[in-house]
Amino acid sequence: MKRPALNFVSAIAIAAALAACAPAAPADDAAAPEAAPAEESAEASPYLSEPLVTEIFTADPSAHVWEDGRIYIYPSHDYEAGIPEDDLGSHFGMRDYHVLSMDEVGGEVTIHPVALDQDDVPWVGRQMWAPDAAYKDGTYYLYFPAKDKDDIFRIGVATSDSPVGPFTPQAEPMEGSYSIDPAVFQDDDGSYYIYVGGIWGGQLQRWATGEFIAGPELNGDLGDDTAPAIAPYMAKLSEDMLQMAEPKRDVMILDETGNPLLAGDHDRRFFEAPWVFKKDGVYYFTYSTGDTHFLQYATGDNPYGPFTYQGKIMDPVEGWTTHHSIFEKDGKWYLAYHDVQLSGQTHLRNAKITELTFNEDGSIVTIDPMPGK
Repeated sequence: MKRPALNFVSAIAIAAALAACAPAAPADDAAAPEAAPAEESAEASPYLSEPLVTEIFTADPSAHVWEDGRIYIYPSHDYEAGIPEDDLGSHFGMRDYHVLSMDEVGGEVTIHPVALDQDDVPWVGRQMWAPDAAYKDGTYYLYFPAKDKDDIFRIGVATSDSPVGPFTPQAEPMEGSYSIDPAVFQDDDGSYYIYVGGIWGGQLQRWATGEFIAGPELNGDLGDDTAPAIAPYMAKLSEDMLQMAEPKRDVMILDETGNPLLAGDHDRRFFEAPWVFKKDGVYYFTYSTGDTHFLQYATGDNPYGPFTYQGKIMDPVEGWTTHHSIFEKDGKWYLAYHDVQLSGQTHLRNAKITELTFNEDGSIVTIDPMPGK
């Protein structure tokens, strides 16, 4: 699923970038430092934004502003698992989650204690990847992908009365769930919807027949570039937020002529990292193209789609993966994303935030994450 990082900057540039990072304020029992800042340098940083924290490696940041007005970020927690790198992402061996929080963008960031560990989840075998969170009626819900004991990705749910955990997991994954990258969207009427999917190591292609297909022949795409691209799936959530309330539906992304994007259209087709938000009555379905490293978006008039492709949100970051979330705070919109500024290694990433700008017609201004390069 993941390949080697792209065009890493020199050690000097990384040192300069780290010197500019603002230090975080970890909670008393936060994780031990893993990503130490480098030596100072007078050289200017090529990066648009600086890492939110340098004490631990964080990626796939799902950002939310809850009722207290504070920003909470639910990221993956990268660490060096010592697993060889491959296209299935085996080297992404994450096993727990920490929540980050801050009062405002650019403010002091708190690293909270472990919110959930794989040892606390009876069905999990390994690889707790990109999570998301939701809030309803006093309860916070953490949605997370992990491989079960049969090495098949499922989606789990854990609950807490605190936005930072600890979270108590359900004993089993969501019924009928598979693949990775859950994202939960709350519509204006109070309904909640979950969007899920990722190909290659995320295993979405292995469910093309409705049943899991094992074997190395399906490690990548399905092999027909002229067929519609593999679609993520979505469903409305149940009232208790623990299950899908209806049969899963494919999320269709259409081109300008109304036809589905094709599997061979790697610059625009869905790969992973679905994220949905709503602005001015328009539903934005956003996602990563994976092996071409773009963040893209499509729009629709309802949460089920179809969604029509509109354009790029962000050009490639430093590193192979690109994964994001979009949120509003105090009348401004922001993109949370990650790159590998701290480590120069594709499996040891750092979360960042930058402002997101819309044109008057609702289109998104494409972001260059490396304007100084």
